[in-house]
Amino acid sequence: MIIGSNIIFQENLSSSNSHATALLKKNKVREGTIIHTNYQTDGRGQGGNTWESEDGKNLLISLILYPFMIKPSDQFIISKTISLGICDYLRQYTANISIKWPNDIYVKNDKIAGILIEASIIRNKIENVIVGIGLNVNQNIFKSDTPNPVSLNLITGEIYNIEDCLKNLANNLDRRYKQLLYEDREEIDREYLRNLYRVGKWSSFCDVNGSFEGKIISVAPGGHLQVEDRRGRIYKYGFKEVSFQ
Repeated sequence: MIIGSNIIFQENLSSSNSHATALLKKNKVREGTIIHTNYQTDGRGQGGNTWESEDGKNLLISLILYPFMIKPSDQFIISKTISLGICDYLRQYTANISIKWPNDIYVKNDKIAGILIEASIIRNKIENVIVGIGLNVNQNIFKSDTPNPVSLNLITGEIYNIEDCLKNLANNLDRRYKQLLYEDREEIDREYLRNLYRVGKWSSFCDVNGSFEGKIISVAPGGHLQVEDRRGRIYKYGFKEVSFQ
């Protein structure tokens, strides 16, 4: 086992990703180490967003990985791999799971999990990757202005043991990470695209030029979203350059 072979628990942290960064500065940390906390005072999401989580109700973790074999230009495949692992985990409890590009996990049209990946690159090689995951488990009241949060508890009505959830999630992430390391990466690409939220469906988008109708057709190796409009023109977007309406 790689992911979950070492688990470090801290009752409270400012941020599990920040704690992982501090550990890496001190010494070598075993690959697959999970930093787990009940509460974050400064939980971070993608693009500087915050992550709301009630104390002790959800999974708040960071993974430390050393995917040396991945080129920095191809590092988005790490996001794909982690996203698929979370989908595998959630499908044990509910259906209608998808990945909203680039790396939010949805149940139907509601967000249940988010991922924050921070890579350290030195001399054009990945030195380490910290993967932060926030997954809503038992929280049933959300007070932030996040428009569409949901949790396993809200979906199923069940209360879950957080430690059991962590072990289960770690097993699913570990299996997907080994697929990345030792098996067919093209299959990860294919599965990510198949699981993408609203892929191939005409939807309303908004970019710097305004609103338009388009459909997601692919995700480039570097992570750019490829959207085709009604005229057959294809556009590539980086993070926060396009949004659903």
